[in-house]
Amino acid sequence: MKPTLFLLAAGMGSRYGGLKQLDSLGPHGETIMDYSIYDAINAGFGKLVFVIRKDFEQDFRDKVISKYEGKIPCELVFQSLDALPEGFSCPEGRQKPWGTNHAVIMGADVIKEPFAVINCDDFYDRDSFQVMGKFLASLPEGATGKYAMVGFRVSNTLSENGTVSRGVCEKNAEGLLTSVVERTKIERKADGAVKYLDENDEWVAIGDNTPVSMNFWGFTPDYFEHSVEYFKTFLSDPKNIENLKSEFFIPLMVDELIRRGEATCEVLDTTSKWFGVTYAEDRPAAVAKFESLHAEGVYPDKLF
Repeated sequence: MKPTLFLLAAGMGSRYGGLKQLDSLGPHGETIMDYSIYDAINAGFGKLVFVIRKDFEQDFRDKVISKYEGKIPCELVFQSLDALPEGFSCPEGRQKPWGTNHAVIMGADVIKEPFAVINCDDFYDRDSFQVMGKFLASLPEGATGKYAMVGFRVSNTLSENGTVSRGVCEKNAEGLLTSVVERTKIERKADGAVKYLDENDEWVAIGDNTPVSMNFWGFTPDYFEHSVEYFKTFLSDPKNIENLKSEFFIPLMVDELIRRGEATCEVLDTTSKWFGVTYAEDRPAAVAKFESLHAEGVYPDKLF
């Protein structure tokens, strides 16, 4: 069975200033997700599932889904603040989405096969889809707890225009992830060192080649059940309810399953280099990069 590509497109795009998932960055009006989908199809993925906000469903269908009709099956699911397990309700005043792993849970009813998760506003490059597609396609039928992530060197994932959020990873000698911690502020400082702001508001230096998660994960379908159960634990913690900006991140869930010994997560090596549009100031460099990739023949004039 071909794996599915699950695309997270429900973000507000607050730092970038708009619905960057629909921004035309390629020389022929392509969005970043167009390149991801083109690379995924060529890597053997057989279905697309998008998680979006309900309020821009029609715009998304008209501008995005219509491109892929006849090329690959597509499904839409929706993330909302009140999409919570039975017995829980959204705290008054909360406006921020519940985070990436909450978005993943929304796909449980339509994804029954191994699947990869990516952000719609990140360019992951072709090799990363090849290595993830190969991993997922090689899993035995009915496999559980066999996960993977594409590891990128932190120095290849920074923005020149502000801090970025990354899952900082450690792996063992077998290449299996041992821990991943979401760090929401990482940047290169004036002294040349890459540092993240820790929970004590102190800047901690890490090596340029430290593997980080760019939210490119591979899961077997049992991941949904684990996520729903642990989300209940997350919502039962008063501090996560009182903090109206608390988020249920994918690395939080993966780290929990690894610690409990219920899953392994292979860190997949890749030659790919990431770029994206975290900030509006990132846009010109992204446009120039796509122009160059087309000019070099990496991508054809018309993707779809």
